[in-house]
Amino acid sequence: MTTPPRLRIDRVTKRFGGVHALTDLSLEVAPGQIVGLIGPNGAGKTTTFNVITGAYRASSGAVLLDGHAITHEPPHRVARSGIMRTFQNIRLFSDMTVWEHLLVAQPHSGSIMRRLLPTRLANRQVIERAGEVLEFFELGGVRDRLARSLPYGLQRKVEMARAVTARPKLLLLDEPVAGMNHDEAETIRTLMLKLRQEGLSILLIEHDMAFVMNLCDHLYVLDFGVLIADGQPSEVRVNPAVLDAYLGQAELC
Repeated sequence: MTTPPRLRIDRVTKRFGGVHALTDLSLEVAPGQIVGLIGPNGAGKTTTFNVITGAYRASSGAVLLDGHAITHEPPHRVARSGIMRTFQNIRLFSDMTVWEHLLVAQPHSGSIMRRLLPTRLANRQVIERAGEVLEFFELGGVRDRLARSLPYGLQRKVEMARAVTARPKLLLLDEPVAGMNHDEAETIRTLMLKLRQEGLSILLIEHDMAFVMNLCDHLYVLDFGVLIADGQPSEVRVNPAVLDAYLGQAELC
């Protein structure tokens, strides 16, 4: 029996009134694969993420996770099914520490108030998982600091760690290295490769083409909500339609 892709988007269209934000979009992410979704601003990339996570309802088409339709599920059910995401604009709680972010991220761990009880009273499994992720992301040195007080690069790291703490099957990353210097971006790339080794599937939006080309297993290119190309990075970077619509404007290494 053939294993279904981790994520499958099948001919999804999203309309806002008379505007087609997405038109018949189809793409797949296999288990343990890193896939990039690229294209100019306004191409429909974040709309795609919003449709996957249930923030937007697809006008037509289907979204499937491990072969099961989640097209019309609300966001909280999509999250519980195994999809977590980060955002282009960092969304961290202003009055919570890094450790507290990892505690509240976990499903089935009781109410938020219980998860914020002193460590000795919290669920042991929740604590153990938070500790694993804290170590994996090398955040132990800032464990008890307010997350929003950290430097920008560390805030990005915390947001990704929070998403991973929930043990997702699929991680959606919206511009994970935007605004980072080379060393910070390389740290994130290394973390993503380690996550892939553990079997996590990743779909990311990113404008840093050197980062994308040196990381992704497969790329999909959107322009005005339409898929204009897909393939391995080596194929996409020389595709005439992609060069004309996007890569001709970007710096490649």
